[in-house]
Amino acid sequence: MENGSVVMSFILMAYTEMEDHRYLYFTGFLLLFILMLLTNIILITVIYIATALHEPMYFLMCNLAVNGIYGSISLLPSVLGNLMSHTYEISLTACFLQVFCLHTFVSVEFSILAVMGYDRYVAICHPLHYHQLMSHRKVYALIALCWIYPFIVFGLYFMLTTQRVFCDRIIEKVYCINFELVKLSCFETSFQSKVGFIVTVFIIVPQVLMILFSYAQILRICLSASKESQAKAIQTCTPHLLSVMNYTVGCFFEVIQSRFNMSHVPYKARIFLSLHMGIFPPLLNPVIYGITIQVIRVQIFKLFFTCKNRLSTQ
Repeated sequence: MENGSVVMSFILMAYTEMEDHRYLYFTGFLLLFILMLLTNIILITVIYIATALHEPMYFLMCNLAVNGIYGSISLLPSVLGNLMSHTYEISLTACFLQVFCLHTFVSVEFSILAVMGYDRYVAICHPLHYHQLMSHRKVYALIALCWIYPFIVFGLYFMLTTQRVFCDRIIEKVYCINFELVKLSCFETSFQSKVGFIVTVFIIVPQVLMILFSYAQILRICLSASKESQAKAIQTCTPHLLSVMNYTVGCFFEVIQSRFNMSHVPYKARIFLSLHMGIFPPLLNPVIYGITIQVIRVQIFKLFFTCKNRLSTQ
């Protein structure tokens, strides 16, 4: 315990490895942040404006973009501020807020991807009953569940962390996460570790099962379908599969770094791998859907040319 007092702030030590090129990193992350906000806002705007896109799949994409903005704001402003700081200090309250936001962002992302997988299953395996099974009312309920469920489950668990007293203030990362924070506790943490495992199961397992079930059924249908139908199914599922793989890679990096000894990996490489989850899904998801889905691509071009014509007439 520092100076016999309870710790009320933490030092994010990973920034010391970025001091030599701090302005370069700041510029890079700032550009990424602007690009993330811009691409996600464009996708949300296009889906909101174009009535042709007022369908379940696009509502889910819109929520994925909203969550991408939520995740970006939870991470990158803090990174940018710390890069320009010389103390790399974050208050206990700010650290708690970042932990809650980042963990719920990751959980909501996975929940939305799981529901999007179910949406593709219904569209391919039950096309005649699609609008009945994925009515607007049911989609709104699923979207609400995607947000409320992770917030409640992680929020209840996170209350254990907020009640802890901390005796060390060194966090070997560029942001606060729950696992690193709990390790700094003054007291034994085995009970919270067990509860954390249960919470992880509740947050991950239902979504994994939904995605596996959806694609198992899609694969079953495709094996007996014509080549034209198979090609259409692949085209329909590709954006979602790319998003799931992108998300999975980020989770894999974070789990590996948190649970295993990564001292053989260069420190800067570990820093950037740890940032994958907060940067690449919010950045690439709108790009993936904007490029691969023709109807969205057309609406984006329409929006662009409409804005261009309005500016030229002023």
